[in-house]
Amino acid sequence: MTGVDEVEVVVAHSERATLRVGEVFLKVDADRTRTDREVEAMGLVPVPTPRVLWRRPPVLALAALPGTALGHLGEPSTASRAAWTAAGAAVRRLHDAPLPPWPAPRVSGRAERLASECAWLLANDVLSRDLVERNREIAEVALRPRAPVFTHGDLQVDHVFVDGDRVTGVIDWSEAGRGDGTFDLASLTLGHPERLGDVLAGYGEVDLDAVRAWQSFRCLTNIRWLTEHGFDPSLPGCEIDVLKAQV
Repeated sequence: MTGVDEVEVVVAHSERATLRVGEVFLKVDADRTRTDREVEAMGLVPVPTPRVLWRRPPVLALAALPGTALGHLGEPSTASRAAWTAAGAAVRRLHDAPLPPWPAPRVSGRAERLASECAWLLANDVLSRDLVERNREIAEVALRPRAPVFTHGDLQVDHVFVDGDRVTGVIDWSEAGRGDGTFDLASLTLGHPERLGDVLAGYGEVDLDAVRAWQSFRCLTNIRWLTEHGFDPSLPGCEIDVLKAQV
């Protein structure tokens, strides 16, 4: 890593931090099971992932991927329609892969989590009662049982890298496991509903009500965590705007 000018903090909060040093990403995680899962998942999935350079718990060193992120929440995506379609095709390959031996984290107790987070939003006057109740009604569709697939578990648009119209890799596999595939599609298109058609051109048919439901679920249940960890869900195009757009 000679010739490095600076260390870039990609993300940092009380649970984990990611630093970029030249062409190397250093992930520091307080929970070793998350990095265990990430390394194992990257060895199983049929999509490109970062190369593991070395691992000395609690640090995992990964090679940087070529290209740029497909987009960012709260910002218009400059990626081509073909790139979004390629991302959809990559997600389909993942969901068609043999199931991993472990479930996705936080699968159980989702109904209780939704109820608890909605109660917190109302008790702290974060959102109006009408907005919370209407999105909760939408989100409850996501709680219906579906056949599990190999899911990424946190497929934010920032986690898919593309170079032109080609997917060069998918990062951050610590939440991977057996889960609902529509949750991945909801996460990928969160804040970018105009791109869902392009994604499905590569992915294929899907339950659109479930995708919409997971978007409401993800926003309702993430706002408290984001607020407590120094992020702002009220920024333009982010979680609170997504909830408003849902209704």
